[in-house]
Amino acid sequence: MFNLCFFYQGTLNVELHVQNDECRYSCDIHSGEGPYAYEVFSRAFSQKGHLTTHQRIHSGESPFVCDICNKAFRQRSSLIRHQRMHSGERPDVCDVCNKAYSTKGSLIRHKRTHSGERPYVCDVCNKAYSDSSSLISHKRLHSGERPYVCDVCNKAYSNKRVLIKHKHIHSGESPFVCDICNKAFSQRNHVIRHQSMHSGERPYVCDVCNKAYSNKSSLIRHKHIHSGERLYVCDVCNKAYSDSSSLIRHKLIHSGEHPAVCDVCNKAYCDSSTLVCHNKRIHSGERPYVCDVCNKAYRNNSTLIQHKRIHSGERPFVCDICNKAFSQRNSLIRHQCICSGERPDVCDVCNKAYSNKSNLIRHKRIHNGERPYVCDVCNKAYSDSSSLISHKRIHSGERPYVCDVCNKE
Repeated sequence: MFNLCFFYQGTLNVELHVQNDECRYSCDIHSGEGPYAYEVFSRAFSQKGHLTTHQRIHSGESPFVCDICNKAFRQRSSLIRHQRMHSGERPDVCDVCNKAYSTKGSLIRHKRTHSGERPYVCDVCNKAYSDSSSLISHKRLHSGERPYVCDVCNKAYSNKRVLIKHKHIHSGESPFVCDICNKAFSQRNHVIRHQSMHSGERPYVCDVCNKAYSNKSSLIRHKHIHSGERLYVCDVCNKAYSDSSSLIRHKLIHSGEHPAVCDVCNKAYCDSSTLVCHNKRIHSGERPYVCDVCNKAYRNNSTLIQHKRIHSGERPFVCDICNKAFSQRNSLIRHQCICSGERPDVCDVCNKAYSNKSNLIRHKRIHNGERPYVCDVCNKAYSDSSSLISHKRIHSGERPYVCDVCNKE
């Protein structure tokens, strides 16, 4: 014998009727037909109203209609919850932080952020979640299921939110607008991150190094640096990443897809965020991210963060082989290839291997004759930037290297 607990008195009353064998109203519509067959049975209900509500599943009837947007629902309670979206009513308030919600279920999920409760556990890897929808999305990583398909390009996703974000690429829609500067974004989390630039608020703090972030997802990604966890694995080459967005961008390397196209110069990119950086800053020259120490300005926030480590001396990226620390992730990745001897980037012409992609790109210019670095004085071209810098000293007369014995330049 065990005790069952319920959130609502009504649910308890229904269960008591079941225990007392008072289920008098039966649904006889169920059958074994269809792709998922089961034995014929009659589901029983204790109240006629419950049977009526249940039978709407079969009939498709949705008699409760919102008088604002005409969305229809099978149950009156669902309509009432929906209408709170329009009215802004939030009757369920957290007794810890006073945050208010439109439904009791949302409040229950929120309160788990205070209690740390994670009742939904993956039966494959034992990772735990505070809500069932997050567990369902997570389990698709193991199963490979991608039920949400774009009706424009047939690209498939494991959760609906990512599909909605993807479809903004095709529509060009930017429905989320900053109420301070009117800048528009295609995703809600992007406008939330952007608004923290105006407020300067960083409420999410790493409990290992005390680094603070403006949003929870950035903190979660950061903490993977300390744990070394890389849950997101490419099913083509098995390369692993600490966050899903990095894996999505990586997989475009295999597909060759570049869906985000600049309407000024037609340059194509793998993702819309990179296109925004290119569009708004390469063509406009905008540099909105300014260092508060030396006032040097940058096109994107990540470059500013890297720059500020020059002033702070912070080196958060540590080699797990020799413990050498670096201020940038790509510097650590290049270094680890040296420690491990790994050379994953191979020239498809002569099979020469390199520890990082930038070295391979420079090498391939030997084969294709490309010289993208051009002197603005005499138009002499070079295959790498360092050669151009050395050449330009001929014109400027600069002699930066001085002998420490005789002071000869």
